[in-house]
Amino acid sequence: MRTTMNAIAAVLLILSVALAGCSQRPSGADGSAGSQSPASSPAHPESVDASSGGDQIRLTVYSTMNETKNQEMMKSIAADFMKENPNIQVDFQFPGSEYENILKVKMAANDLPDVFDTHGWAVIRYGQYLADLRDEAWVSQLTDTIKPVVTGEDGKVHALVLSEAKDGITYNADVLEKYGIQPPQTFEELMNAAEKIKTESKGEVSPFYMSGVDNYMIGQFLDQYATSLLISPEQNDAQSLLDGTFDWNKWTPLAKNLLELKNKGYLNKDVLTAKFSDMPQRFAQGKVAFVIGGPSFADDVCKVNPNVKIGYMPVTSMVAGDSPNFSGGERYTMGAWKDGKHLAEAKKLIAFFAKPENMSKIANATKLPAGLKNIESSHEFSSYYEQYANVRVFPYFDRVYLPNGMWDVMCKTGTALLAGGVTPEQFSQKMKSEYERLRNQ
Repeated sequence: MRTTMNAIAAVLLILSVALAGCSQRPSGADGSAGSQSPASSPAHPESVDASSGGDQIRLTVYSTMNETKNQEMMKSIAADFMKENPNIQVDFQFPGSEYENILKVKMAANDLPDVFDTHGWAVIRYGQYLADLRDEAWVSQLTDTIKPVVTGEDGKVHALVLSEAKDGITYNADVLEKYGIQPPQTFEELMNAAEKIKTESKGEVSPFYMSGVDNYMIGQFLDQYATSLLISPEQNDAQSLLDGTFDWNKWTPLAKNLLELKNKGYLNKDVLTAKFSDMPQRFAQGKVAFVIGGPSFADDVCKVNPNVKIGYMPVTSMVAGDSPNFSGGERYTMGAWKDGKHLAEAKKLIAFFAKPENMSKIANATKLPAGLKNIESSHEFSSYYEQYANVRVFPYFDRVYLPNGMWDVMCKTGTALLAGGVTPEQFSQKMKSEYERLRNQ
């Protein structure tokens, strides 16, 4: 028996090491990796005796939320649930940057948490492990933009979407007002705005901020504008990307646009050594105009300058005749493990989180639109989400059109481009070779 157990442990260790190399988009709201410790309790412990002497059910819930205030918000909703259901104990785990690796090992062992966050992969990655939630009362309220994302071809609903991602461009409204700039609609207008800001501020304001250390910021630009260049236009390359016939020379203009930001002085001069954590202070001081991605860093900006005005807009169009768009899909979700011993209770917990008052709490804490219709929210970005409610939302480019592992390739090669290590043409060839290699694995 000891030999068998040692063999199993060895297999799991090998799996965890191998899977750790599969890099994908970080799951935090800002794209950053979390700092929470990996969960130490089992994924689905047996029922334990309650203090009253009866059996108490314990549900383990895994979430990708990294911000402490958001974690406490989720725990507070769970505490309300436990008051109504004293026989159910809810244990939240926030593994942070280790989330994906832990879940991959648990999938290999078919021993998942009772409830877990699918963080953008409800159908593609976790689909076979999730219970079908199509008969739950809240399903009819899923937003029109998010329902297709978590619904399989057979009609199976894989998860409740607590927060819907709508990644666009966060901007310093004070800076734009100072230089008489309206939020741009096209990439050309965005570049004109960058030139105006750089010139009139005499280089004191960086039109854009990126980090070569936290290179997901560079990947974010490439991923969002890949949609504007290749997917959003009426004449697009979606099918060729899916069937493997895409001409990767079409990637070169996007690489050239990224390099142009640096060559024209539109990026922070320390782009290769700067960190994401340096950005909120500069933004608060009016030294940064645009940040590609969502406004999850707003609280950190307001700690430095509570009077700063932060604006939000869609990604500008890049092709003539096209219109702006958001990149998005699932941000935070709750799915139920189909083989869990307490599936009924897991569905009950998910239904509790789907209550309008709880969805409002989540929306206000995360500053993201809810995945259900008619959810009231009141935070500094609510008006922007309302203003752009009819703007198209496309799934993240890498999640649909690139094989697993390409996110890391895109981030690292984009950084190498800015460092002078590769040319735009070489970037395209790198994307082509890695796309073919990973697609055929």
